[in-house]
This record gives sequence, structure tokens and C-alpha cells, in this order.
Amino acid sequence: MSDERKEALAEIAAEAVRHLTWLQEAGVREVPRPDPKAMVARPPASVQAPAAAPAAVAASAGAAVAVQKGCGSPALIAIRDDLGDCRRCKLAAGRNTLVFGVGSPTAELMFVGEGPGADEDAQGEPFVGKAGQLLTKMIEAMGYRREEVYIANVVKCRPPGNRNPEPDEIEACEPFLRRQIEAVGPKVIVALGKFAAQTLLRSAIPITKLRGTWSTYGGVKLMPTFHPAYLLRSPDEKKKAWADLQLVMAELGKGPKGR
Repeated sequence: MSDERKEALAEIAAEAVRHLTWLQEAGVREVPRPDPKAMVARPPASVQAPAAAPAAVAASAGAAVAVQKGCGSPALIAIRDDLGDCRRCKLAAGRNTLVFGVGSPTAELMFVGEGPGADEDAQGEPFVGKAGQLLTKMIEAMGYRREEVYIANVVKCRPPGNRNPEPDEIEACEPFLRRQIEAVGPKVIVALGKFAAQTLLRSAIPITKLRGTWSTYGGVKLMPTFHPAYLLRSPDEKKKAWADLQLVMAELGKGPKGR
């Protein structure tokens, strides 16, 4: 077997795994077996169509973006499909993985951060490092499970050195974030940290003054609060962040499970 053929088969196998993972995240627990009566008999080898070329197989696999995380509804699948192997800004040159989002496609609560870090770039999921672990605890304290909310970032690719995204990068990526918000339809967005809050609100006001005050983005109520990474560096500020989250909980009719 040629190396190209091996690579094509490996990509097909990887696509199947990604698809099954997506089905699991979307809540599918069983995959129905096909009806044997509906199956068309396979023609003899002598009349079978030639196997697809490796390039065609790879192109097909690249188009099957719905298998990735954060695509649990037709609307989200369409957005991810439109993103494709995005090269709309210079961040694409340095990324390993495009980090689309994660969580429930019908979440009433959505969290928006700044951009992927090293762990997120490696795993393809937002907030999976130490800051992500703290965010998960915050979500659980609000009475939710992580899979019940939706989590995304202002930009989908890791900025080099974890720097702030630049204006042209935001301009290229924000339309997809807005579409994600429209597709999920949350009742409340929590903007995590200075950069996310200032970007969504088109404001230069410090996060210390933005936090704890309701605003809107795309017609959805928005609550700015501190980023989990900042809270890891400044644990004394956790009380303020918890106060912000309590306002969100009250808006959503949730009671606290703990502090």
C-alpha cells in the first residue's frame, strides 16, 4: 500500500472518530443500523468505480467540519463550515487548531473569552487549562454543568505569545462569534475579562468599572466580569466575580450550589 493511500485511510479513520465524538457531545447515544433491504448490492470489482484520489479524500475530510467541537446544531454546523480552514487573518499561520467553541447548542448561558491559549490550541477546545478548570468550578457553582453552557472566544486562533488580538484579527473573526451567539440564542452572555468585555462593548472603560453592570451585545444581556486567569493571579478578586455571577444567576432564576 502506498504512503498516500495510508495517509488517506488514516484521515478517513480520524474523521470517523471525530464524527462519533461529535454525535456523543450532541447527545446521540445510539447509531441505527442501516436497513439491509435498502442497501444496494456492491458491484463486482471489475465494474466498481475507481477509488477516490488521496487529494479528493482529503478535501472531503476537510469539508466535514461538522465533526468538530461546538457544532451541535445545524446552524452551528453551517457557521463552522463557513469558517473552514480559515485563513482570513495572520493568526492562522501560527495556530495548530482552530478553536471554535464547546457546549450546548441551546444554552441559556454563554461565556465569551479572549482567545485560545497553548492548551486550547493543542486540544481544540476553549478554556481547558488552569483558567478553564477554574471556569468550570464557577459554572458548577452557578448551578450548571459545563456541557449545559456554551463557551467561545472573540478570536478562534491562538495569538502568538498569548498577546491580545489585533483589530484586523477581531474584524475577521467577530462576525462568526456574532453568528454563534445568534445560533445558540442565550439569554445571558458573560464576558470574561477586560479584552472580551471591551471588544464586545466597543468600550475602553477598564474591566474594574465594567464588571457588575448589565449591558447588551446583539440584543442579548451581557455581564462583564474578571477572567479566570486573572482570578488565579488575584484570588482576592474572586468575591467580586462571584457577585457578578450571582447577578447572572438571579437573571436566569438559578440558585447557588456553593461558593
